[in-house]
Amino acid sequence: MNPTITAAEIARLAGVGRAAVSNWRKRHPDFPTPVGGTSASPEFDLTEVEQWLRRQGKLPELSRVDRLWRHLATAGETPSTGLAAVGALLLARQRGGRPRRGHTDTPVIADLRPEIEALADELGPQVAFDELWQRFSAPGPGRPWATPDELADLMVGLSGVGGGSVLDPAAGSGATLRAAVRAGCVAAYGQELDDDLARLAGLWLALREVPGEVCPGDSLRADAFVGRTVDAVICHPPFGVTNWGNEELGYDPRWEFGVPPRTEPELAWVQHALAHLRPGGHAVILMPPAAAGRRAGRRIRAELLRRGALRAVIALPSGVAAPHGVPLHLWVLRRPTADAPAPARALLVDAAEGDLPELSARVLAAWRTFTAAPDAEVEETGFARAVPVIELLDEEVDLTPARRQPAVGGEQSGEHLVRTRERLAAIVGDLPALMPQVTPAPDGATPLFVTVAELARSGALQLIGPIRANSSSEGGGSTGGPPMLTVQDVLAGVDASGQADDRLGQEIPLAVGDVVVPMIARTLTPRVIIAEGALLGRNLYLLRPNPAALDPWFLAGQLRTSANEKQASSLSGTLRFDIRRAQVRRLPLDEQRAHGEAFRRLDAFESAIRQAASLGAELVQLTADGLARGSLQAEQRPSGKRPSR
Repeated sequence: MNPTITAAEIARLAGVGRAAVSNWRKRHPDFPTPVGGTSASPEFDLTEVEQWLRRQGKLPELSRVDRLWRHLATAGETPSTGLAAVGALLLARQRGGRPRRGHTDTPVIADLRPEIEALADELGPQVAFDELWQRFSAPGPGRPWATPDELADLMVGLSGVGGGSVLDPAAGSGATLRAAVRAGCVAAYGQELDDDLARLAGLWLALREVPGEVCPGDSLRADAFVGRTVDAVICHPPFGVTNWGNEELGYDPRWEFGVPPRTEPELAWVQHALAHLRPGGHAVILMPPAAAGRRAGRRIRAELLRRGALRAVIALPSGVAAPHGVPLHLWVLRRPTADAPAPARALLVDAAEGDLPELSARVLAAWRTFTAAPDAEVEETGFARAVPVIELLDEEVDLTPARRQPAVGGEQSGEHLVRTRERLAAIVGDLPALMPQVTPAPDGATPLFVTVAELARSGALQLIGPIRANSSSEGGGSTGGPPMLTVQDVLAGVDASGQADDRLGQEIPLAVGDVVVPMIARTLTPRVIIAEGALLGRNLYLLRPNPAALDPWFLAGQLRTSANEKQASSLSGTLRFDIRRAQVRRLPLDEQRAHGEAFRRLDAFESAIRQAASLGAELVQLTADGLARGSLQAEQRPSGKRPSR
C-alpha cells in the first residue's frame, strides 16, 4: 500500500498555502482523487500527488534524503516508528549484519529499502541517519518537543560530564545525550517512556559506538538502572504529571530528602537523579518555576539545601523549551561526599531576560566562579548572587532567583537615572520638530469620499484578508519559517514577533508600502509597512495601494479617523471592523503625498509621545526608589526660596 498524504501536507510539499491546494482540486479535473480519510480531511496517494505536482511544475527538486524523509513522514506509521526502522537497517549495515526481525519488516520499509541502501552508499550509515534525524527533530505536527540543542549544551556544561558517564532518565529522542556526547562523555545511559523514542536515542548512540544503552519504560515506577551510579544526570522531565506513582512509591529508598507530595512530581525526579549520582557528581534538571516556591515542596527544598545537595537555581528566558510561554528554571544538584561539611551558600542566577545563546557563557562563568570558591561571596547586581543557605531557610524556602537578587546599588541607580533623564530630554527636545505643520484649510467645495471597497473595485488598491486560522490543519507547531506580523504587533507599533505555523491559511509576504489593519481591536489602527521580510498574520486586513493612484501614508491617515472608526465598526457594538466600509477622501496624487507626509510625521510624533510617557514613568519610579532608599538626595534650596510656578 502506498503512503498517503493530507491536503495540509500537500501544501507543505509544494511550498504553498492550504487554500492553493483547495483551488487546485476545484480547477484541475486531473488532480488525484482521495484514497482515504474523511470528506473534511481527505487523504491522497503520495506517489500520485508527486507525479501531478511534477507535471504541473509545482514540485521542487529534492535530494535523496528529502525524498526518503517525505515518505517516512507521510507513511501510515508515525515518523518515529519509521525512522527507528531505518536506523535499525543502517546500524545493521554498519556492523555488517542483519537487523532483528520485527523492526524492519513492515511494508513501508520494504518498499523504501532501495532508497535507504542508496542513501547509505551516498553518505554512510551514520551521516544518513543524522540527516534524517535533523528532519525528524524539526518542529512539526506529530513530532515530539525536543530539548533544544542550545539548552542541552548549557545543561551539559553545568554538569561537567566531559570524560565521565551520563544518565538521562527522561531521554525523549535523546537531545541531552547527544549534547553529552558532543562534550566528550565516555558512556551514555537513558530511559524513556515512549518505546520508539527510546529506540531512536539508542540507535543514535549505537551508530556512534558510544558505550551505554537507552531502555524503554517509566523511570519512576520501573527504574531500568537500579544500583547504577554515574558522573552526571541531565534531565528534562515531564511537568505537572500528578499520576506519577506516589501511592505505590511511598516507601521508595530514593526519597532520602523527603517523600514527594502528589502535587510535586518534579521533586521525585530530583531525588531520582540524586540516587543515580556518584559522590561529587552533578545533576542538572529542567524545572517549572513554580517548583522553586510552592508551599507543598518547601520541606524537601529545605533538606536539599541543608545537606548541600541543591547548589544552584538558574532562571531562564521564556521560550527556551516547551512549554514555551513559561520561563523555566535549571536546578543544579550535587551528591554530597561522605563527611564533607554542608556548603554555606547556594547560587541563584536570574537569566530570565535576553537570549539563551548570549546568556549561556555568562551563566557558565558565574557557575564556575561559584564552584571554585563555594563559600565566597558572588554578586553580579541583578544577575547572580551566592546566597547564604541560612537566608534561604525561612518559612517559605522560596528559591526564585529574582526574589533573592541584591537591589541595584546607589551608584548604578544614579547612573540609570541619569541615562533615563537624558533619553527623556532628547525625545522631548525632538517633539517640536516632529509635530506636523498644518494650518486651517480655506472654505471651499465639499470634499468627496470613496469607500475602500470602491477603491478595490477600481484597481486603486488590492484588498487581501483577513486571514483566519486554518481549523482543518492537523498541525499547529512552528514551521521555522519567516516572522509573522500579529495584531498585537500592529497595535504596539513593533516589529513582527510571531512565527508562521501550520494553521496559517495562506502565506502572504508583506511589502514596503502595504497598509495593515487589525480586524478586531479597541480602535481602528492602520499601520504602514516600512520593511520587507514578514508574513501577514491572522485577523489582519492587507491593503496594497497602487502607487500610481494612492499614497500609502495618505491612505493610513485617512483610515484612522474617528469617523471611519464609527463607519467601519460592526453594528452590534463589538470591536470588529469591516475595512471595506471605511471612507477615503478623493485627492490628486500630489496632494495625497503632501497629506501623507503630514500623516507620517504625525505617526512619528505619536511614537515619540509614547516613548516619553514610558520614560517619564520610569524616571518617576527611579527617583522615588532612590530617595526612599537614600541612594539619591534632594537638592537643598536657599532658605525662604520657593520654586517658581
